[in-house]
Amino acid sequence: MALILYAHPFSSYCQKVLIALWENDLPFTYKVIGEEPGVAEEHRALWPFAKFPTLVDDGRTIAETSIIIEHLGLRHPGPVRLVPADPEAALEVRFMDRVFDNYVMTPTQQAVGKVLGGGGTREEAIAAATPGLETAYAWLETHLAGRTWAAGDAFTLADCAAAPSLFYAPSVKVCENPADATHGQAFFADLV
Repeated sequence: MALILYAHPFSSYCQKVLIALWENDLPFTYKVIGEEPGVAEEHRALWPFAKFPTLVDDGRTIAETSIIIEHLGLRHPGPVRLVPADPEAALEVRFMDRVFDNYVMTPTQQAVGKVLGGGGTREEAIAAATPGLETAYAWLETHLAGRTWAAGDAFTLADCAAAPSLFYAPSVKVCENPADATHGQAFFADLV
């Protein structure tokens, strides 16, 4: 087994895959895009869209974070099954994965990208991201109540998505009333 991960340590999506690799103690070569000479060009030759992370598994290129994690579960299963065998439970895991990626991480990344790309001020970026993040925080607060992990009682793909999303989101929008977010705060504290 020769796994090579092309990634950047600050990318939430790369962190999501790193969590999956580390959770199952899978050996891999970590090629850091932007820090090691020639790695960005090598990566672009494998995945011309130049989005990361990208995994190479014995010569096969796999892109897109959730697909990479599912691939690892199929081809390199470890002690932690990140997508349950039960189809109903698997749907909940995939659903929560999408919630964290689309409704927490996307507005967070859009705000950061807007500022870093010179598309506006920090205040404008935060104002644009705030409604979506507030809605996500409120929804997660009720949805996480009574759960140990994002999709139930076991650590899954959804938690791989939750950790970096909830780590970065407060840099854009902090929950205004922490007393209203006891489930979300407790979940994040347990997660990290």
